[in-house]
Amino acid sequence: MAKLGVNVDHIATIRQARGIEEPDPVAAALLAELAGAHGITVHLREDRRHIQDRDVELLRQTIKTRLNLEMALTEEMIAFALKVLPDAVTLVPEGRHELTTEGGLDVCLLRSTLKERIALLKQAGIVVSLFVEPDLEQIKASHRVGADYIEIHTGTYCEMRNPGDQREQLQRIELAISAARKLNLGVNAGHGLNYRNIGPVAALKGIEEFNIGHSIVARAALVGMERAVREMLALI
Repeated sequence: MAKLGVNVDHIATIRQARGIEEPDPVAAALLAELAGAHGITVHLREDRRHIQDRDVELLRQTIKTRLNLEMALTEEMIAFALKVLPDAVTLVPEGRHELTTEGGLDVCLLRSTLKERIALLKQAGIVVSLFVEPDLEQIKASHRVGADYIEIHTGTYCEMRNPGDQREQLQRIELAISAARKLNLGVNAGHGLNYRNIGPVAALKGIEEFNIGHSIVARAALVGMERAVREMLALI
């Protein structure tokens, strides 16, 4: 069975809407772990719109599973990761005006910078994953720059409403998994996955972990974090 990493960013979104202390993403992460989550993911954005530096530091000290830090490829974020030492870093593209991450990292374009900064992270014992489209050239480039994992961007699949288009996107994801495995890259997946669309992706062989946030937090608002996590684990 693939593992589940629960992203608690949007617990922090609710907190930041009022500028107060609750709800606490660290408490949400602990509840997710109690429900069986295999790891916790947070995206520390440059504009700090939800997760704050202190949240990451407290999570590093508190959770018992694995901490995956999503972040942009900037000197500030690399320095922060080297200070906090999460178990894994997932490098993602980031735009100030986007609501959420809109696509995969262009590894081919950024290969020289990526190679240098991935080396720094790996020297510190941090596992490095690159958030990429299910594109063979991007996967080959991820291998060349020294990544340990790729995380396949599943957003396009999740946006499809026509069954034929969904099957086409699933085939792209399946080919991407196969290509990554041949290059000895680990494979994770995420973005846009929810309780209605996770099944066909979870049925694909070769994905080690799904990182899911918004749909779990949205469900948790109605039924509680532990039940929301258990329901997603059951579907996976």
